[in-house]
Amino acid sequence: MQNLSNCPICESNKLKQFIKVKDHSVSKEDFTIVECESCGFKFTTPRPGATEIGKYYQSEDYVSHNDSNKGFINSIYQLVKKYTLWKKLNLVVQISGKKTGKILDYGCGTGDFIKILHDVKWEVNGLEPDEGARKLAQSKIGEERIADLSKLNSLSNNYDVVTCWHVVEHIHELNSSLEKLIAALHPKGKLLIAVPNITSYDFKHYNKFWAALDVPRHLYHFRPTDIENLAKKHGLEVERTLPMVFDSFYVSMLSEKYKAGGIVKAFWIGLISNIKAASKGNNSYSSQIYILKKI
Repeated sequence: MQNLSNCPICESNKLKQFIKVKDHSVSKEDFTIVECESCGFKFTTPRPGATEIGKYYQSEDYVSHNDSNKGFINSIYQLVKKYTLWKKLNLVVQISGKKTGKILDYGCGTGDFIKILHDVKWEVNGLEPDEGARKLAQSKIGEERIADLSKLNSLSNNYDVVTCWHVVEHIHELNSSLEKLIAALHPKGKLLIAVPNITSYDFKHYNKFWAALDVPRHLYHFRPTDIENLAKKHGLEVERTLPMVFDSFYVSMLSEKYKAGGIVKAFWIGLISNIKAASKGNNSYSSQIYILKKI
């Protein structure tokens, strides 16, 4: 196990226990999330190191590494994914100002997102550490377009957009990896980060059962303020924040599953979470998209 003694954002060594959480989906082990007393950032420690984390992803329930629609929750996930892929495509076109351009998807999973961009003539590349997911992506787009994370050290520096869809919370070497992704951007390029939001109503409701804590796979547990601080640390600023309204329902369904609850209640909690977030602006949704640009 790897123990972090300093906050990855502000580097303070003043840490306190925030909550203990069970890995409900794979190992059933307990993990600790700590809080930085200086900046408030929360992260999982001790945590499996980069060479041992792989076994914690070995589950049919980990849908971003396979195309499974087995079971009700997975079926809903795959159905919603088809709709949101086109929304993501439109967002990339909008923030880049280009109908075609060059994009890197870091943590591309099984490649569905960049396949859609590839099909509309974008020049695409994907990086994916999981071998099984990477092979699926390569079968859809071509071997030369998808690589493992070793390619991170030799990226070109002219990408119009770099995307990290629910990936940043998984990165062991958070700061050095972000530096490399930022260096890969064209000077006017945009970095798009989507992560769960620990200030959302559904976290407050489910607490240690909140599925988006997803220990130990989720190494960090972001607030909007944390993304702003991380951006500033790397010479970026948050240009826009956008909601991911379906995530509250999916996360609530998983959370209810962990509590042996029901689908109806999950839908209700997901709906309440979105309603409360809408009343407060774009910083309280279950998951959020942050569009970052160089200062």
